[in-house]
Amino acid sequence: MARCMARQKEQHKISRIGWLRAAVLGANDGIVSTASLVLGVAAANTHHGDVVIAGVAGLVAGAMSMATGEYVSVSSQADTEKAALAEERLEIEDDHAGEQRELAAIYVRRGLTLQLARQVAEQLMTRDALGAHARDELGISEITTARPLQAALTSALCFSLGAALPLLMVFFAPQQLLIAVVAAVALASLAFLGGLAAWAGGAPVAPGVMRVVFWSALAMSVTAGVGAIFKGI
Repeated sequence: MARCMARQKEQHKISRIGWLRAAVLGANDGIVSTASLVLGVAAANTHHGDVVIAGVAGLVAGAMSMATGEYVSVSSQADTEKAALAEERLEIEDDHAGEQRELAAIYVRRGLTLQLARQVAEQLMTRDALGAHARDELGISEITTARPLQAALTSALCFSLGAALPLLMVFFAPQQLLIAVVAAVALASLAFLGGLAAWAGGAPVAPGVMRVVFWSALAMSVTAGVGAIFKGI
């Protein structure tokens, strides 16, 4: 019973992969990009208004870039899936028996006896031949199906929410503490985000937190260093 419940829980988490990937990528990139931009501009010892303008511009540009990139990327995946399904549909129409044997061979490789595999393939193809081949031959299922618009909107929204965190610190933090406050809030937020993503996906929390904090701190440090180099120019 316990093993059965564990499997059900694991499958439930797998269903989150599509939106979780876009959400984590968007929010993480929003925090890192905007915080790095703000730190770089602030390290150059510019006026507070310039830092605000840079942060707002980074939020808007980043959100649009994330949405565009996700839409184009996932649309390409969707086009590939459609082409594969169209090709498979023709193959089923031209050689139904051959495709049934091919499906049975797949089940045999997965551990079924030949007789049982033939029975399963026959019943599945009688009910939904294309769906059976899409799932078991092509690896296309409801969970993994590409959704370009959903991915684009999720990425843009999550990027904006992430970018809003360091940007708010620009408005409320004292000028002399701006760099320290933005960096601290960004890293704390990223640590929470990394832990939350790991927990939601059923992965170990500590490695997820350390990974995102290390690389984000490196990105912000490099950007701040570049800003300091151009200080006074």
